[in-house]
Amino acid sequence: MTDRQFTEVDLRRMLEHAWGHRADIEDGRWVIHVRHKRAAWEVIVEPDTKTQLLVVVTAYPIEEPKS
Repeated sequence: MTDRQFTEVDLRRMLEHAWGHRADIEDGRWVIHVRHKRAAWEVIVEPDTKTQLLVVVTAYPIEEPKS
């Protein structure tokens, strides 16, 4: 997380205020649409049904179209 410039608390806050989601190209994974520091980000997650946890695979900022 440090290489992406956010903390676990930041990530939890992003997920708490997520504004959308879609299926990822990788089966069983989901793309969660979030914002961090007023920028759009995507967080890739994979539910672990065995442990009933949500595994965060990666998170990255996305470029928004310029007007």
